[in-house]
Amino acid sequence: MKLLIERRQPASGSSDWVWPTNTHRVLRQIFSRRSIDSPEELERNLARLRPVNQFTSLGRAVDLLCKHRSQRVVIVGDFDADGATSTALMYLCLKKLSFSKVEFFLPDRFKLGYGLTAETVDRVCQGPAAERPSLLITVDNGITSIDGVAAARAQGVDVLITDHHLPGERTPDANAIVNPNIQGDTFSGKCLAGVGVVFYLLAALGQRLGEPGLVASHLDLVALGTVADLVPLDQSNRILIYEGLRRIQAGRCRPGLRALCRVAKIQLRSVTSSSLGFKIAPRLNAAGRLDDMTIGVRCLVAENEDEALGLAHQLDRLNHERRDIERRMRAQAEELVDAEYALGVDGSTRIVCLFRHDWHEGVVGLIASKIKERYHRPVIAFAPNKPGILKGSGRSVPGFHLRDALANVDGAQPGLIERFGGHAMAAGLTLRSSALKSFQIAMESEAQARMNPEMLSGRILTDGELGLGDFNVEIATILKDAGPWGQGFPEPCFDGVFNVINQRIVGDAHLKMTLKPVDGNCLLDAIAWNRTLGEWDSGARVHVVYRLEVNEFFKTPAVQIMVDHIEMAC
Repeated sequence: MKLLIERRQPASGSSDWVWPTNTHRVLRQIFSRRSIDSPEELERNLARLRPVNQFTSLGRAVDLLCKHRSQRVVIVGDFDADGATSTALMYLCLKKLSFSKVEFFLPDRFKLGYGLTAETVDRVCQGPAAERPSLLITVDNGITSIDGVAAARAQGVDVLITDHHLPGERTPDANAIVNPNIQGDTFSGKCLAGVGVVFYLLAALGQRLGEPGLVASHLDLVALGTVADLVPLDQSNRILIYEGLRRIQAGRCRPGLRALCRVAKIQLRSVTSSSLGFKIAPRLNAAGRLDDMTIGVRCLVAENEDEALGLAHQLDRLNHERRDIERRMRAQAEELVDAEYALGVDGSTRIVCLFRHDWHEGVVGLIASKIKERYHRPVIAFAPNKPGILKGSGRSVPGFHLRDALANVDGAQPGLIERFGGHAMAAGLTLRSSALKSFQIAMESEAQARMNPEMLSGRILTDGELGLGDFNVEIATILKDAGPWGQGFPEPCFDGVFNVINQRIVGDAHLKMTLKPVDGNCLLDAIAWNRTLGEWDSGARVHVVYRLEVNEFFKTPAVQIMVDHIEMAC
């Protein structure tokens, strides 16, 4: 589908902002078009973080942790990169704070499901009563685990929930809950990832126990988890990522992270938020999608370089397997959409629900994301879980709050959905196989009521044009260093009209081009991923949406245009 290319508009009042004298004019152009209220919000030092004492639920949680310092504590994590980094961070810091009996447990997503289920509690608490943990800590999960918390409390086990997901109408009867999104918590940092919540809790615990700087030495893990979870990058999240990237680039990071960079062929000094999100996180996530995220956590907590590298190679092999599965499922999903849905811009169908009996449960979230990007609709993809049960993963478009839509359907038809949870843009659910058609009808009705046709048109926002003198390594470097960029604070991209001088296919299916601005004489190297020859001839006039990057492949760094979108110019 053709995309609508629009240019971001400067924020109201940005023309009156007082910029630091060293702010480059291109950065002023970009920052004035981001969701900030003043240049002060761009400061990236730790002193600008929201204070720990604003997080009203931390005190009770710290008291609970101190109570169990000499007893058996088990951390129950989620099986994605945010969950893995949260688990690793909690484990490493509690060990250094002299918690004597700390363990971690990552539920098998295929057998135990998501979160602190009653089955997970039974697994963790099995054996003689005297050997049970005295405290369970959830990280990046737990806020919807009503039954699991009840099962733990019934066995005399205390529960501390740390989570960032939106709660349901009821919250679990835990001994303490740390979640910026629960009702009554006045902490303004509502966008924290699970690992960010753990960071704040450990900062408060470190202050209590005389180790105030402990958690800051693990900001490499915080940066990775925050980037991987695609949370909006408000100032606090940008600071956490920026400081974590500084540690990684200086080589002051976990052996496991160094090993993951090595297998991904990334130099530590060149690591960016993009490389964390697109190269490191997928390798970590592959364990949770296909196997056991325990592999990923073991890699992150490893102290031995050889052990870390061996585990990183395991993760790399799993990621190659994941890519093969994803490629097959994506082709099947596109066939299903073309065969079953009418997706015109008139909005005849507003939400897509897909299912195949042979799909892999761990990959459906990726498929939902890819299909959403192609067709500009909310998408929920399902795979078999247990006999008669489906697991679904959904991705949405701006303006359609996916978790709220699921809550509305659940409220209107109690029992139709077995379980659900998530955020505005991503959510997961469990569904009986027999209920799939009814669910699809209910969600389509919800989408029809809450979406207008404009929301179904794909669009791409740019920061306007670059001047002819801005296509250079200096500007590309300035843009890279001004990050971190990510969700809600997008990496700068520009648009303009160019002539295609020549083109060829490189690698598997990537289009390498030489472009010339229509009103200039400079020749620019450009690459478009997953494009083919034949869409236009050399000499064609094209409209390109692009980012600037520094190509360090050759001895002398050069600027390169990374093409996000290309179409024939009007």
